Amino acid sequence: MDISPHSILDSGDASLFDVKSKAPGPPGALPITPEMLLQRPSGDLFGWTQDAGMGWDPAALGGKEFLILSTHGGIRAADGTAVALGYHTGHWEVGLLMDAAAKELKSLGAVPFAGYCTDPCDGRTQGTTGMFDSLPYRNDAASVFKRLIRSLPTRSGVLGVATCDKGLPAMMMALAGMHDLPCVLIPGGVTLLPEEGEDAGKIQSVGARYAHQMITLEAAAQDMCRACASPGGGCQFLGTAATSQVVGEALGMSLTHSALSPSGHPVWTDMARRSARAAMTLEARRLSMKDILTPAALNNAMVVHAAFGGSTNLILHLPAIAYSAGLARPTVDDWTRVNRQTPRLVDALPNGPKMHPTVQVFLAGGVPEAMLHLRRAGLLATAALTASGETLGAMLDWWEQSERRAALRRVLRERDGVDPDDVIMDPDGSRRRGLTSTVTFPRGNLAPGGSVIKSTSIDPSVVDADGVYRKVGPARVFRTEAAAVAAIKSHGPERIQPGDVMVLMCRGPMGSGMEETYQITSALKYVDFGKHVAVITDARFSGVSTGACVGHVTPEALAGGPIGKIQEGDLIEIVIDRVKLEGSVNLVAGGSAEEGSRLLASRPLRADLAPDPALPPETRLWAALQDTSGGTWGGCVFDVEAIVDALARR
Repeated sequence: MDISPHSILDSGDASLFDVKSKAPGPPGALPITPEMLLQRPSGDLFGWTQDAGMGWDPAALGGKEFLILSTHGGIRAADGTAVALGYHTGHWEVGLLMDAAAKELKSLGAVPFAGYCTDPCDGRTQGTTGMFDSLPYRNDAASVFKRLIRSLPTRSGVLGVATCDKGLPAMMMALAGMHDLPCVLIPGGVTLLPEEGEDAGKIQSVGARYAHQMITLEAAAQDMCRACASPGGGCQFLGTAATSQVVGEALGMSLTHSALSPSGHPVWTDMARRSARAAMTLEARRLSMKDILTPAALNNAMVVHAAFGGSTNLILHLPAIAYSAGLARPTVDDWTRVNRQTPRLVDALPNGPKMHPTVQVFLAGGVPEAMLHLRRAGLLATAALTASGETLGAMLDWWEQSERRAALRRVLRERDGVDPDDVIMDPDGSRRRGLTSTVTFPRGNLAPGGSVIKSTSIDPSVVDADGVYRKVGPARVFRTEAAAVAAIKSHGPERIQPGDVMVLMCRGPMGSGMEETYQITSALKYVDFGKHVAVITDARFSGVSTGACVGHVTPEALAGGPIGKIQEGDLIEIVIDRVKLEGSVNLVAGGSAEEGSRLLASRPLRADLAPDPALPPETRLWAALQDTSGGTWGGCVFDVEAIVDALARR
């Protein structure tokens, strides 16, 4: 399109120059009192002046003020069509939730305010330098949300609306930090599956599958177009976005049966209206975040995470939420204890076995349905308070007998032909279907500080009859995700072959901001030889990742970790017991991990270790601050006292 210089300088519209310097101002008068003029700070008084200037009825300004924060992105026309795109579907429609909540607050005599801090998309930044900002963004956004809350000094409560991988944990951290305020989390829900085609997780592997002639160009083009079948909501699988919604509800921050609701539906906007009522109820009863976020609530969230088979990224996010709430951060021992005692009950993408989408998990009963089974097993603290102001036990009693439960489970049976009890099972049903517990934390001479694997998602066909995954294979060493993906796509001598152990180093916090590596894990899931390949990395994985993928390896290569000593062709042994949730990751020499340890002790770090040249300075700063604050096992938070103490010792 040819745009003339003149059209940039002048639109040729004479009416543009009809400019007035004065206006009548809003009619009426503010309902101020002598006491307000004498005792209230000038900011409170001037705030009402601005409220009237923005068009609020001056006579209604005496109501309780509630702040609605969200991660909304993009510009939607009144009919929902795109004027300017957002970064992802997860924040595209959340403005509708804000609108519903705000109207409900107004109808109840409150004065709603709204603020925004949009979020990035991990799917959009996979394999790009944009991923270097992904995890660090979470802390930045949490700080912005907290600053926005404090910048409205007259607020009586807060509603937080968010959906996806980093914006939702950031919102949860911010609300958790508001110890003395009533807050309610409104999850943004999920998008729908296409009637024909692939889900948003599988579609991200089209490049690798096309390279191996497993999909045609035409099929890829059509499926890529349809994969996000509705315009709003988080992804259709139980990745980090959906898992965060589940964990938020399990913590009591969201209303019962709010996580994973289908974006754009009446049941979705109704949840926003009821959340607004809940926030006002909490305020009236003088209940705040410190009453809801307790050690019992934290343990409930860990139990529900295990029962759902949730994303390993919550091992980063839940400690950060706990830290914000002033609670002790869960340790590896805590995670291990919970996962050993908690059966996986939910059959959802990407874990299987039948791969139900998240909207079907919602229809089957979602979080409260799983909690009914967990309560019967004695695994929940039912006296914990929830966003409704009632205890978890009371909410589960309501759910069990509710028409809502019966109606939605009936819809799943009749419309989709799916038995709800095949989606969310009792422990006996889970065992019969071969579901295993969620997370294992392997150690060994390559991960002396620990590592993480979603052991429940290892392909059962490569697991021995005793429930143990065993692999010994040659190391294929990579320092960039792009090089690793190229080797997966290759047909040449450098190609990845069955039996290989891919080692991706220099991708931890210091190297790349601890990027996700879903390009690798998605490719391996959907290429025919992928289940016979393992991955070890100091990076992290997308919540939709599956397979024998060991991440969060500590110490990372750039911190002197032994992963940074691995050479091409070294023999790597991986053992993951999916029953006992025990595992090890070792370099072996002469068939022995002990000999491998001696070899590592005598071997220097590789000479080619280095941060990514494109690592932003803001991410370098984040890496240093979170390392001082407990590192990845501490949730990658900013522990101000630890940082100040470290600076004072310099």
